[in-house]
Order: sequence, then structure tokens, then C-alpha cells
Amino acid sequence: MSNSSSSISQFLLLPFADTRELQLLHFCLFLGIYLAALLGNGLIIITIACDHHLHTPMYFFLLNLSLLDMGCMLTTLPKSKANSLWDTREISYSGCCTQVFIFVFLISADLFLLTVMAYDRYVAICHPLHYGTLLGSRACVHMAAAAWATGFLYSVLHTTSTFSLPLCHGNVVDQFFCEIPPILKLSCSHYDVWEIGLLGFSFFLDFGCFVFIVVSYVQIFRAVLRIPSQQGWHKAFSTCLPHLAVVSLLISTAMFAYLKPPSISSPSLDLLVTVLYSVVPPALNPLIYSMRNQELKDSVWKLMTEFFIHR
Repeated sequence: MSNSSSSISQFLLLPFADTRELQLLHFCLFLGIYLAALLGNGLIIITIACDHHLHTPMYFFLLNLSLLDMGCMLTTLPKSKANSLWDTREISYSGCCTQVFIFVFLISADLFLLTVMAYDRYVAICHPLHYGTLLGSRACVHMAAAAWATGFLYSVLHTTSTFSLPLCHGNVVDQFFCEIPPILKLSCSHYDVWEIGLLGFSFFLDFGCFVFIVVSYVQIFRAVLRIPSQQGWHKAFSTCLPHLAVVSLLISTAMFAYLKPPSISSPSLDLLVTVLYSVVPPALNPLIYSMRNQELKDSVWKLMTEFFIHR
């Protein structure tokens, strides 16, 4: 770690608003989103864990997705909301490093898990006779573990690369939580060969996941259109459309955030885009899956009914 980087003891995060009244308004708004996301994802996790009828590959991956989404909310929003409440902007250097590491780990694992979920839906709809063989219990655990492990390795590489750079353009992070792009803006050195290689590897890996998901859904929709019964159409689309909606929102907003030209960059636009891919998907996932999946909706309702009846 360079001397200029190690001399920074804290960073200053971007506030949601300039006035105290608007800061408190944003605090209440995002507190509501935060609690709703925790409640929704928590309900999905508990329901899938407790209902043995949901112990299938699709719901196993959904449980993992809810864990990742809950982790994202716990990583990004609490510090920002505490700063809004106490009218401060500080985050310690170590706290910033930790936040970057955990967020990159979770959001990367989220993308890899969504890729695995696309494969799950592809096999279930296009090759149903081989579903039990290709997605047995051991295979599902291995694929989920691979998504988590790849996200962890991804985060180690990116966090180490980011915080190994000398920082000489102050300590103001133009984002409501510590994220890699605004921290790189503080660097006083150009990207070296290692960073360029890492960024290239990341781009091709993420793009590969995106292409795999798109190809999987092209095959899925082609297979669905050949299903003669309306009930078959409904069942296929009810499990696929929620996943496709989550993937589209996450990838489109994240790609815009990282690839947009500097000429259209501004603190307010960067803030909005980051909220769209770091806060909105974890908050919407429970709502999307519960609305489009009658089986999960019935299980949640059954669990809540039994809880209140037996109290």
C-alpha cells in the first residue's frame, strides 16, 4: 500500500441531499425499502427452508439468491442511512475496504448465481427427462458453491487491485457507499498492465454470463412456444419471466454505471444508476417472485397463517 493511500484514514461519502430536511426524507424512504427487502427476502428464505415441497433445485437457488440480496442491502444501506440520520459523511478507510470487498463479492456471486438459475430453467424446460440427472442435490450444491467461491475470488482480485493504487485526489467518494469506480477516480496513477488485464477478464466473464443467459432463454422460449397447452405456457413463463426481469434490470443498469462515457457522468445520475442496480433488484426480487409464482405465494401464506394461529 502506498504512503499516500495509507495516509488516508477515512473517506467522505456522497449525501443523498444537501439540506437536513431532505436528508431525513431520504432516510425514511430508504429505511422503508431496506426493511421491506429484509422482510421479503427473509420470508423467502424461511419459507423455502421450512417447506419440504420447495426443496427443489429452483427454490434452492432462489434461497441462495435471497441470501445474496439480503447481504447486499445490509452492506450498502445501513452506513448511508446512519450518515443521513446523524448528518455526517465519514466512513473509515478499513470500513470502506470492507464495504467494497463485501459488495463486489455479493453482486458478483449474484450474477453467477443468476447464470446458474438460467441453466436450471433451461434443463427443466428443454430437457425435462434429464433434469433429475443433471441437477441432482450434489450438482446443485456444487454449482451454488461455485457461484459463491467465484464471487469471493472476483472480489479479492478487484479489492486488492483498487486499494493498491496510490490515492492523491482527496478522499471524497462520489457515491453513497464505497464503490470501485469513484475510488479509482481518486487515484493519481494510470491503470497498469495488471489492472487492464483484470478489467478485461472481468468484462469477458460478465459478458459470457450475459450471453449464456440470453442463449438459454432463447432456447427456453422456443421450447415454450411448442407447448400445446395454455397451462404449460403459464407454468413455464411464471418461473422464467421473474428471473429474466431480475437479470435484465441488474445487468442493464450495472453495465450503464460502469461503461457510460464520462461526458454524461454527474453525481446525481451516478447516484440514481447505482441505486437502480444495488438497491432496487434486492428489494424487488421477493415481490417479483411472489407475484409470479403461485406455489411460493401459497407456501408463504401457509407459513404466516400457521405462525399466527399457533402463537
